[in-house]
Amino acid sequence: MGIEQAIVDKADLRKPRSRARFEQKREAILDAATTLINQHGVRGATLQDVAAAVGLNTTSVTYYFRRKELLAAAVFEQSLDRLKAMVTEAAREPDARARVARFIRLHIELRAKVLRGAEKPLVVLSDIRTLDEDVRQPLLDRYREVFDAVRSFWKPFEDEGLRELCTARAHMLLEIVFWLPVWLADYAINDFGRVGRRLVSILEEGLAPPGATWRPRLITEDEVRDAMPPRDQASENFLRVATRLINESGYRGASVLRIVEQLNVTKGSFYHHLDAKDDLVLECFRQSYKRVAVVQWLAQQAGGTEWDRLSQGIASLLDIQFRADWPLTRTTALQALPEDLRIEVVRRSNRIALRFNGALVDGARDGTINVTDPLIASQLILSTLNAAYDLTSWAARQPRDRAIAIYASTLANGLFDDRVLDS
Repeated sequence: MGIEQAIVDKADLRKPRSRARFEQKREAILDAATTLINQHGVRGATLQDVAAAVGLNTTSVTYYFRRKELLAAAVFEQSLDRLKAMVTEAAREPDARARVARFIRLHIELRAKVLRGAEKPLVVLSDIRTLDEDVRQPLLDRYREVFDAVRSFWKPFEDEGLRELCTARAHMLLEIVFWLPVWLADYAINDFGRVGRRLVSILEEGLAPPGATWRPRLITEDEVRDAMPPRDQASENFLRVATRLINESGYRGASVLRIVEQLNVTKGSFYHHLDAKDDLVLECFRQSYKRVAVVQWLAQQAGGTEWDRLSQGIASLLDIQFRADWPLTRTTALQALPEDLRIEVVRRSNRIALRFNGALVDGARDGTINVTDPLIASQLILSTLNAAYDLTSWAARQPRDRAIAIYASTLANGLFDDRVLDS
């Protein structure tokens, strides 16, 4: 039963014409809420704004959805249903390669329809974690169903090792389609088909050419710290705790109260370092991208081939993510920021992607990295690394170096090569 099923059941008692009007208006409310949540997150999407978008007053909207959380939950539920339908359609293909290609193509086609105004977008699902427990848990259960269905693209699982590998593959694939709208907007709609084919090619072949080995030396936390500008310990502690809370619970969950409680300090000490919560989120992003840039720079100073240097950077950033003590800030927190600050974060993200792009071009030239579309491949690297934090529990079930190798194999070897399990 859906979250607002009781209201829909009530509508079923009306005459057909009245019921049709009810459903039409309800859909309009959901469409408006989807747009507003994608623009501002659940926190910034108010019932007043939704009402204004559909030409109603707030009281009228509460007739359909009694409170904002129920409206948000209905929006998430609807998008999860649409996502599951896309997974189901892709799963009809005869093998894993065809299923993944179809799944990517469906999302590329959806994005084209959205930009043409012929379809509405999926809502960004990350804000599910900001909802209250009573509405959050059913949605998380629905997402797990979607995740399991995507992982089943690679069935049958012959052993637990292959199941663990396919968990990483499914996570990477879903993050790719979630991040897709951010960078696909840089391309003309007429180029979307070619972009999709190049993306699938990277997922099929990976970045490492035949014969390439996986032997990265991890860059240590001390090396990263020594290469960065000095920061006072109190400020670093705030950012460390805030980043974890943002990644786990979203903007709303990273309250000033929770941060100071974990640090056992006063609220006044928080505002001594930062003026407002938006400043905190922005500073978390800035610090994350500085750390990524330092790791990229240190890896480039190391010896070996371009693949050796790229794999060292990837492995070292995954080590940061799986350690989980001070991970990189998840891009899912972007929605909570005002638009001007969001633009700054995306610009910094693109700068990081361009550094990966340079390594990919140089590696293709010297033959140590597969020839790919480097702009697309760099975005795949970025999204895969950023999403790794969500698999900390998965990584904790195995030795760290093995978890890093398995997860990184989605980039190195693509999504259809199991050789990492033999190493």
